[in-house]
Amino acid sequence: MRSAFHHTEPRYPTDWTELPAGEVIQQAVQEVCNSYSQRIFGYHFVKLGNLSAQIQLARCPVSHQINQTRVLGDQTGLQGKSHELPYIENSIDGFLLANELDFAQDPHQILREVDRCITHSGYVMISGFNPFSLTGIGKFLPINRGNILHDARFFTSSRIRDWLQLLGFEIVEQRQVLFSMLFFKYRKKELSAFQQWLCKYCPWCSSVYVILARKRVWPMTTVRPKWKLQPQFSPLGASMRLKAGEAIHKKEQ
Repeated sequence: MRSAFHHTEPRYPTDWTELPAGEVIQQAVQEVCNSYSQRIFGYHFVKLGNLSAQIQLARCPVSHQINQTRVLGDQTGLQGKSHELPYIENSIDGFLLANELDFAQDPHQILREVDRCITHSGYVMISGFNPFSLTGIGKFLPINRGNILHDARFFTSSRIRDWLQLLGFEIVEQRQVLFSMLFFKYRKKELSAFQQWLCKYCPWCSSVYVILARKRVWPMTTVRPKWKLQPQFSPLGASMRLKAGEAIHKKEQ
């Protein structure tokens, strides 16, 4: 599998407003994650990254939600690096990575840390930018070149799913949102007929996807040896065989 490590660290957004259509992206991701979060139960939930910390999960049953950010901000609860999590093993019931992998230098290491800290039935929600979209095409065009969105990695959803499955996660659901060029100011109310057609017939070309995955750890069971049944014979008295002549003589009598 091709390595996802990048030699130069991409610029990291500290707020959704730094993206051209950041508020619209934040709202779309928040709606999907709010729906997903209703399935997560437990004691501890971590929003990993500055963008994740600004996603409000009002429907999540987990009351203790930790905001871990790389850069200090208004939503900061704990400052730390995403690839070096300060949690013990099997202690976190859920993670949210809102476009965190798109601006990471080593996304593999982040997922390995998430896998280390998550419980055996924990959930992880990951949103990302789709390279097979109008926004993915705009990344290679001279459009708004100074914007931080050009530094995003744009991993395909299938690649993220492969990484998760290699770590023992089961893909529960995936949703596609926003069918427009996100390098411009996006007006959600003005949904063109072409965008409606894409949403219905080409959902794979959306600009943003959101994945819900669950950790699966199957308990190990001992392999018992197969018991071979041995035939048991009941003891019987010894029988005496008679000669042929004696048998005929007794039969005649």
